[in-house]
Amino acid sequence: MAFLIRTIDFTATGREIVRDRTLDQASLTIGRAAENDIHLPDLAVEQRHVRIDTRADGTLGVAALGTLGFGLDGRVVTEGKIDPRTGGEIALGAARLAVARENDGSTSITIRQVVAEEGKTDALRGFALASVLPSKRAMSWVFASAILLLLLAIPVTSHLLRDPARPDPTGKTPGTVLLDSAWSSGELSLKHHTLADNCESCHVAGFESVQDETCISCHKDTGDHAARPRLAKGSPPLSPGDALQWRIAESLGKEGPLGCVACHFEHEGPVRTQAGSEAFCGDCHEQLDTRLTDTDLANAHDFGKAHPQLRPVYYASFGAASPVRAAPGTRPVERSGLKFPHDVHMSRTGGAARMAVSLGQYGKPLECKDCHVLTPDRMSFREVRMEDACEGCHSLVSGRTAVGGFSKLRHGDVKDLAEDLARISTGPRQRVGPARQRPGQIGSASPYRADFGRPVRAYIGLSNALGPGGVCTECHLPTRGPTGQADLVPVNLPDRFLTSSFFNHEAHAKQKCSDCHAAETSKAASDLLMPDLKSCRTCHLGASAVKTARIVPSDCAMCHAYHLPAGQWSAKGAPPHYKPPPPPPKSEAAAAKLAKARP
Repeated sequence: MAFLIRTIDFTATGREIVRDRTLDQASLTIGRAAENDIHLPDLAVEQRHVRIDTRADGTLGVAALGTLGFGLDGRVVTEGKIDPRTGGEIALGAARLAVARENDGSTSITIRQVVAEEGKTDALRGFALASVLPSKRAMSWVFASAILLLLLAIPVTSHLLRDPARPDPTGKTPGTVLLDSAWSSGELSLKHHTLADNCESCHVAGFESVQDETCISCHKDTGDHAARPRLAKGSPPLSPGDALQWRIAESLGKEGPLGCVACHFEHEGPVRTQAGSEAFCGDCHEQLDTRLTDTDLANAHDFGKAHPQLRPVYYASFGAASPVRAAPGTRPVERSGLKFPHDVHMSRTGGAARMAVSLGQYGKPLECKDCHVLTPDRMSFREVRMEDACEGCHSLVSGRTAVGGFSKLRHGDVKDLAEDLARISTGPRQRVGPARQRPGQIGSASPYRADFGRPVRAYIGLSNALGPGGVCTECHLPTRGPTGQADLVPVNLPDRFLTSSFFNHEAHAKQKCSDCHAAETSKAASDLLMPDLKSCRTCHLGASAVKTARIVPSDCAMCHAYHLPAGQWSAKGAPPHYKPPPPPPKSEAAAAKLAKARP
């Protein structure tokens, strides 16, 4: 059976163009693909949309080949029948295919496109908005002018004509620039949300990036990670693309890659500022020694794979003026000036345990928390005071008072001890010999004893207390002062051993102290009971580690902060109570003056 395919197109002037072609075959395919018998370049038509087959009775069977249907005489169907003698119309997208029988017996299929405005009457067209609104070009100019006026002209004019405003870190002073909220690219972070109505707290100069001095005006306690020239030298080189972007940014008033806004972004929504990632720290510290050849810092990148051994600070010699940092791979010997065997006090069955059980202060064997109490920041420990932690067993009671109480020796300063011993030594000395003796004759019933008065008696008591076997040398090391008088080695203990990082003890409350500190087996105070890197890695691995019930992924920011001292632990309040020994006198006169001042 022959099909006459007639395509009707129109020129730009409206002239009709008719193209005919004949296909001598029993079936046709219609679709968007070019290999179809009838090609319809319309996105609403599938690649192979419809198939037309000739039936034995002379009718045509039309069936959809894909998932979409087609229009047949005004109805949407997936299959149907057309009798060429009566004709029919197939609708596919914007194309209409009219099927009819020609005089020569062939079947013609006339294809024409539906005009978008076809079917609209003049009455309906009269209600269209296009007939009353200005042209699109005119509307574009109106909207563009309104945007420039409201979002640029008014804010800029308001900024230029207002009184000079000062930045207000508290956020209590509202902004005086009209419509400046339209310039905001997003909500401020949780820390800066009070500044939402005062843009000038950060944006001091118009059309200029926020400067470091503006940030520091509020964050006064925020220290630099390192000196700016050294920080620049230790940073890895920028890629050519990044270097070009920073040159352009700096030419527009933005500070360089070491500025505050290079790392701290704003207008990202009401979120908390995130700490630097492990990669952020590793960019510099992974190969730091290649750029800073004089640095004492070891390379570090991943806590589980590439991190130097922990190096606590400690006093390496008796009476040292300042602590030193442990060398890598060494076993430090601490010279604190104390004699304290941890194993004796931690024993569950020894004499110290039996004493603690008998005292109401404890009621059970000693534990670490009986002497070591966390500070409010939960990172360090309070100073161990003899009166609070030791005197329950090591009494300083020196006698009874006149009102029936007990007197005690003061602890902490040899000068106070000398004054207390001198006070005890006052009053008449008890007679040692017989009550009656002949004049001029030394009593033979008891040994001869000379009493040279209060100063000598106090000096002898002080020497006995400070000497070997005395009450003070149970815990302290005896020594001699510059003029040879009895003295004690000053106690030197760092308030913090790991000064380049912070450690939250409260977060490890479920762990036993002995899991990290080998106090139960330490027999001498010279043992530095600080954990090593291996013990930390039993739980803490790098940021890329898989979290389990025991393993905690740990990035650099978990223990280290970028800004010092604000983001890092730092000593606050009064200086430590530990006192280094006085320097030796430089002359005989100074030595005599020092000896006279001592008890």
